[in-house]
Amino acid sequence: MSLDKNLELTVRGTEEIVTEEELRELFKGGDVRVYCGYEPSGNIHFGHALTAWKLMDFQEVGADVTVLFADLHAFLNSKGSLEKVRKIADFNKECLIALGLNTRKTKFVLGSDFQLKPEFYMDVLKLSVGTTIARARRSMAMIARNLEDPDVAQVLYPIMQAVDIVHLGVNVAVGGIDQRKVHMIAREKVSLLNYNKPVCIHTPLLHGLDGQDKMSSSKYNFIALDDTPEKVKDKISKAYCPAKTIENNPVMECAAQIIIPRLGTLRVERPEKYGGNIEIISTKELEEMYVSGKLHPADLKAATTSGLIEILAPVTERLGKN
Repeated sequence: MSLDKNLELTVRGTEEIVTEEELRELFKGGDVRVYCGYEPSGNIHFGHALTAWKLMDFQEVGADVTVLFADLHAFLNSKGSLEKVRKIADFNKECLIALGLNTRKTKFVLGSDFQLKPEFYMDVLKLSVGTTIARARRSMAMIARNLEDPDVAQVLYPIMQAVDIVHLGVNVAVGGIDQRKVHMIAREKVSLLNYNKPVCIHTPLLHGLDGQDKMSSSKYNFIALDDTPEKVKDKISKAYCPAKTIENNPVMECAAQIIIPRLGTLRVERPEKYGGNIEIISTKELEEMYVSGKLHPADLKAATTSGLIEILAPVTERLGKN
């Protein structure tokens, strides 16, 4: 695959690349090592799937891929005992594999496999010296950053995350756009530890089904990758989906950011008197139809439900939930 094709595939559907020129240079050198970290604090959901699919894009162009299940991070963020979060990590690994992550090309790692080593914590201490409390707090995971009085452990969280990148031996970090602040700490500070700064790739965030916060297992506003067709149908039927409105519309986001990119089309089935069946193949077309009122919220919900169920079919089959 050509250099331009590599870039086209790996930057599609992203919110930001920091920087595209650095990514181009990595491809020129033929040494691309990419990772994404997941805190195993709940069932993995479609909000995570955007980063997982980005890892698959990198696999397609021959990059080495590492998936980090950050069990110690989850423990520090008060998400349960290490035993509990490791069980969640095992389950989420199965979901990602079923979604399409190539196990022969993926290295799965637990944070505790390397984060308890002396050299890791020495680098955490060194990075802590050059990072203010205010900046660390701004970089914390969304739920922790909003706490009025966070634990010291939660302030350490983003510093550890920055050190994760270099100790995993990767040169590309993938995450949602909410990870930008911690990625910028890594880019600016790891040179102090004599490491090269990583390229950072940020995917969009999906709003939760309530249309308020980002999709999150802690908010119960998500569609999990292991949800049965019945659960998907029930959740989408109750989801926030204002007519003629794109902003903060989670059903629209699922259709535009998940279904059309993965399936190539959004299939709308409806009676002839309401316009008949149609196939929408671009986000622009979808948005124009919805804003103009040519696509009703009920039809968008039905089409989105069918598309999500189709995408999740390999997961429900692997887990025996179909």
